[in-house]
Amino acid sequence: MRIDVSKPHWRPASTTDITAIIAIAERIHPDLFERPDVFAEKMRLCPDGCRVLVGDEGIVGYGLAHPWKQHQIPPLDCFLASLPDDADCLYVHDVAVLPFARGGVAAAYIRTLEQLARSSGAVLALVSVYATRPLWEQFGFRSVTTNAELRAKLACYGEAATYMLRDLAAAPSPRPPTPNDDIRIR
Repeated sequence: MRIDVSKPHWRPASTTDITAIIAIAERIHPDLFERPDVFAEKMRLCPDGCRVLVGDEGIVGYGLAHPWKQHQIPPLDCFLASLPDDADCLYVHDVAVLPFARGGVAAAYIRTLEQLARSSGAVLALVSVYATRPLWEQFGFRSVTTNAELRAKLACYGEAATYMLRDLAAAPSPRPPTPNDDIRIR
């Protein structure tokens, strides 16, 4: 298969991509700092869920996901140590794409995660930040009523943080976002 290098494409992330990932994270998520080692751990624990978006300009986006437990949110900038043996969802920790590279590129990453999630629980989970909830609703995610414990964990993600789930067994893939949609999950 030949990849059109004039269009951004997703490839597996590696530890050599950390510098570019951190630079994008600092630009897209200036208030949600995480150390490089925290990103590297996610890539080590779940390489299949971690991708970078490569364009003519180099790495222009990234996505990090790993198995987890529904209704539990991994704390920001903390090591996971290991993944739960009884994971029941694929947690989309972060997707960030530089503004000039946006335009529906996240749909391909989400399709990759759908396939991965179907083999391990068929549920996707995430925390929507920066008022991106409408974007994730277009992907079929629905906000979840939270209890006090979950609301407390959401607090470090900012005021607009919303915990969302998508049950892949319940519905077919929805319409992907349009080129004008913004992509900043975490």
